[in-house]
Amino acid sequence: MKINNRNYTDQNKPVIGVCMDGTSYPYYEAAKDVMPNLQRFIKEGSMGMVKSVIPSFTNPNNMAIVTGVPPVVNGICGNFYWDTELEEEVMMNDPKYLKVPTILSEKSQNGKKVAVVTAKDKLRKMLAHNLDGICFSAEFANQATLEENGIENVEQGLMGKERPGIYDPYISVYCIEAGAKLLQKEHFDIMYLTTTDFVQHKYAPGDPEANDFLSKIDHWLGELDKLGAIIGVTADHGMQAKTNTDGSPKVQFIEKLLNEQEIRTRVILPITDPYVVHHGALGGYGTLYLEDKGQLEEAKDYLLSLEGIETVLTNAEAVEKYELPSDRIGDLVILSDAATTIGRTPEWHDLDKVKDGLRSHGSEHSQVVPMIFNKKLNDEYASKLATGECRNFDLFHFLSNGF
Repeated sequence: MKINNRNYTDQNKPVIGVCMDGTSYPYYEAAKDVMPNLQRFIKEGSMGMVKSVIPSFTNPNNMAIVTGVPPVVNGICGNFYWDTELEEEVMMNDPKYLKVPTILSEKSQNGKKVAVVTAKDKLRKMLAHNLDGICFSAEFANQATLEENGIENVEQGLMGKERPGIYDPYISVYCIEAGAKLLQKEHFDIMYLTTTDFVQHKYAPGDPEANDFLSKIDHWLGELDKLGAIIGVTADHGMQAKTNTDGSPKVQFIEKLLNEQEIRTRVILPITDPYVVHHGALGGYGTLYLEDKGQLEEAKDYLLSLEGIETVLTNAEAVEKYELPSDRIGDLVILSDAATTIGRTPEWHDLDKVKDGLRSHGSEHSQVVPMIFNKKLNDEYASKLATGECRNFDLFHFLSNGF
């Protein structure tokens, strides 16, 4: 069937898309000795590197993956944005911001059995939009009801245990395990499982804590594989260390700096979400609204003079380069280099949360992520993946047509 102008052929096996939040390939490479199932997927199935959407944040990439189209089409360009009609900063987690249907909802309304499990509840409402199936978050698994989520009694009836807390590394393991246990109980045509990146924000590739976490993820990927599913694993973004030599966060507080230049601005940081322990709302991408549009070139030149600020684009330039919706990104779009984050003012951020080190994402430096399948792609789709030009939001297109 055609969804958002792309064809999605029905498979005769369960199709499972997995988004490993914040997991760039170095994590898998460093954990290969404890991830035998994923290593088998890579050797016996298919793997390539793909690009996420910019900004390389959670909401825009997850919604791109489940719609199969970039933000300019689906409308989701951040976790957080400035609503020009309301004149306030809002979380972009309401389905009203979504401009197109999801692959999941369209499949569910055409007779296919669909299940979605997300670690973080912030994604659930959009993932569940018009979905006739199961959709719940590990975060609030204890609150799932038949009416709201298509399932009840998750902790005792499905999982046999309570869910971990949202800042417990194993909340993501619980998410993948839930997918396996759903599939053990009954057939599903299509599943989407999406984790949280608490571990990746806290630990570098190869750290014992990261490897322990990934070994547990690997176990449940193996269980899904045993159930005969076609599995595709990708990520919403990568992750880098963003620290000075003393370990403190490396930040350019651009709202403060611009105001000191008498360039009055409102800076919006679309990484902002309810989970500030992860990142202190500091990432590699920001948008800027100028009080005086006549200062646009002055602001652009000044920002580009700052150490660590790599790219500054006008609205039109950002729409063209990054396929972003022009009505939701402000006057300027700013991206940092690999080691720097963009902030508003020191007072606006809770820097105490990241005083012992910061790992974050958002710019092009977090854009390249792996896409791994447990089966061999056919020649046409293997060739496409090998180009390096595919996107993470091609995941379900590959799962539907590549075998």
